[in-house]
Amino acid sequence: MTKDRYRRGVGVMLLNAEGKVWVGKRIDNTDEAWQMPQGGIDKGEEPWATALRELEEETGIPPYLVERIADCPEKLTYDLPKELRGKLWGGKWKGQEQDWYLCRFLGVTSDIDIATKHPEFNEWKWVEPADLPDLIVPIKRDLYRRLLSEFAEYL
Repeated sequence: MTKDRYRRGVGVMLLNAEGKVWVGKRIDNTDEAWQMPQGGIDKGEEPWATALRELEEETGIPPYLVERIADCPEKLTYDLPKELRGKLWGGKWKGQEQDWYLCRFLGVTSDIDIATKHPEFNEWKWVEPADLPDLIVPIKRDLYRRLLSEFAEYL
């Protein structure tokens, strides 16, 4: 498979004032599937603009309550399991290639509202960064470990 078989996307590691990371429990998964906000880049959209859009669409947090701290220096990828490749994204992609951003949440709990127009999560919480790999679905664990390493100086 060639690199162009990856769907372009972004992700946001959002920290609160205590240094904990925001995660949401996916609404479309019966397993304990938690993840940080992420999503696909629309045609003509810049990655940072996508990150802010996705964060607001998934958490209700407006851009003015987000401070950009750091960017992951390289794009990170994950592959979908073979059994899901034909089911997700119309079977077009084998996985995602993502730009990741470390951000600080400048708001208060009441600024977070996962009951968005197209909800993706049915629950959310703040977690210790070190707990992320144990919460995420297995296909994204290596990516999350890499993010912890890349952003370690800020965590």
